[in-house]
Amino acid sequence: MEKKSLFNEKNIKIGPDSGYDNYIMAIESSCDETACAIVKNGREVISNIVASQIKTHEKFGGVIPEIAAREHLDSINVVVQEAFDQSGLKPEDITAFAGTVGPGLVGCLLVGLNATKTLALVHDKPFIGVNHLNAHLCANYIDTDLKPPFMALLVSGGHTQIIDVESYSKQTIIGETIDDAVGEAYDKVARLIGLPYPGGPRLDKLAQEGNPQAFELPEGKVDGYNFSFSGLKTAVLRLVKSFDGKELPVNDICASFQECVSKTLVKKLKKAVLERGYNQVVIAGGVAANSEIRKKVFDLEKDGFKVCAPPMKYCTDNASMVASCAYFNTNTFDDVDVEVFSRVK
Repeated sequence: MEKKSLFNEKNIKIGPDSGYDNYIMAIESSCDETACAIVKNGREVISNIVASQIKTHEKFGGVIPEIAAREHLDSINVVVQEAFDQSGLKPEDITAFAGTVGPGLVGCLLVGLNATKTLALVHDKPFIGVNHLNAHLCANYIDTDLKPPFMALLVSGGHTQIIDVESYSKQTIIGETIDDAVGEAYDKVARLIGLPYPGGPRLDKLAQEGNPQAFELPEGKVDGYNFSFSGLKTAVLRLVKSFDGKELPVNDICASFQECVSKTLVKKLKKAVLERGYNQVVIAGGVAANSEIRKKVFDLEKDGFKVCAPPMKYCTDNASMVASCAYFNTNTFDDVDVEVFSRVK
């Protein structure tokens, strides 16, 4: 696909058919990580820098958008320079600059996207705006030879979707949560049982020490490939209250909750794969790092499916996946005047 540089408007080919090596620098700042990366040809990571804000937001029990945006401002120039230093490349070596447009926290997105636009303008290179969710899917292209078509399960703090990926650019959401996303449910349940932020990873760790059959929790009954987790969250709340001041069997509650979530996700994913006739399955998003969800998805290999998941460092927010997405041109925004958005478009 051809993109134009911003001043000279030279046609620059970007993507698998370009005929030469593409080096894309990308910036990601949709929530509480300030990240910058340079990726060669959508698959080979040359540099990958992530500045996390977890310790900053820990004391608040969650991300405070205004504080997160200020931290992005403090970190953005540092991570960009570190990405260049780590790669040994210079701005003139970069084929294009890419940045996350949304969804995410508006103030946070603005920091990263404005930095991306500035780099593209100053160095007269193409600008490529990227959808954060598409980028999560593209994390599976890094260090692999994966190609569409495949069925994808995207699980994150704000989204739970089953996506039919027919080609690099054609993706259709065929199922999604009608209420809480998986990551949101994890964080809410973690708070119910007194776990500190970030709750999801801590809950996962405790679940590995518990009995997944200790408590029978309800599976959301939703038609098609959609999900519902609000009822499960309420069931855990009632379970916690039933102990009425007695010591909570925290590990068993975590394990029972995680078993219900992971079983529900994989049941719908397998249904979609079988009905659509695919033989490749991928998992993506921050919650793709969850041990039990990951294990159950990989268990589909026993049924003859090829399963792919990003390494842990590319499951959570990072800029390498943004660069990969820009290279493969999966539903990108090329207008430098594009504005950030907080919800899925």
